[in-house]
Amino acid sequence: MQHPVEVFTGKVREYAGSRASAIAKLQVDGELTLTERGLAGDEQAEKVIHGGPDRALCHYPREHYSQWAREFPEQAALFVAPAFGENLSTEGLTEKNVFIGDIFRWGEALIQVTQPRSPCFKVNFHFGISDLSLLMQNSGRTGWLYRVIAAGKVASDAPLELVSRVSDVSVYDAAAIAWHTPFDDEQYHRLLSAAGLSVSWTRTMQKRRLSGKIEDNSRRLWGK
Repeated sequence: MQHPVEVFTGKVREYAGSRASAIAKLQVDGELTLTERGLAGDEQAEKVIHGGPDRALCHYPREHYSQWAREFPEQAALFVAPAFGENLSTEGLTEKNVFIGDIFRWGEALIQVTQPRSPCFKVNFHFGISDLSLLMQNSGRTGWLYRVIAAGKVASDAPLELVSRVSDVSVYDAAAIAWHTPFDDEQYHRLLSAAGLSVSWTRTMQKRRLSGKIEDNSRRLWGK
């Protein structure tokens, strides 16, 4: 099945009262070059937590925006793509029907799902909602990230097409295992077994198995 896609890129900007970010993206049409680091012309701030080979592209389901708008009617006008800083926007693909390791063909390129997006405090600032990062995490409406396994020319009129499914762990399941359940070594093993899982999530789950503890995510969620 093919999924039409809207494409967005952005530049790093300074924000008064917060750290620099490239969350504000603009729609682009026509042909683009996709490298192992992402789309030509797209930037990321703070590359330790954004960008890199396993986080070359961010995808957010467009249908989530209507739910966010219902939950926050005063900010409803803000909830349109690409408000969460996504590069790819579709309808019909969600965290529940996209799986860790899924490989999609996009134009000449092949991209692979690596992890749920880990919401950070910058979305709180961007929307003026103090706990939006936590609400994204708790709801499972996080979107997901890709690595580029074959670079090439892509285009806004080239659909996404699933060509390989290599795990039984959905993006939603991965988020639930990481964030919604108490320490569960068996589920961490299940997630670690998902082909294509990002290096950072592999490291986090393995650290939990070794330490018997769940790490503190407050800095990511609140910026403190």
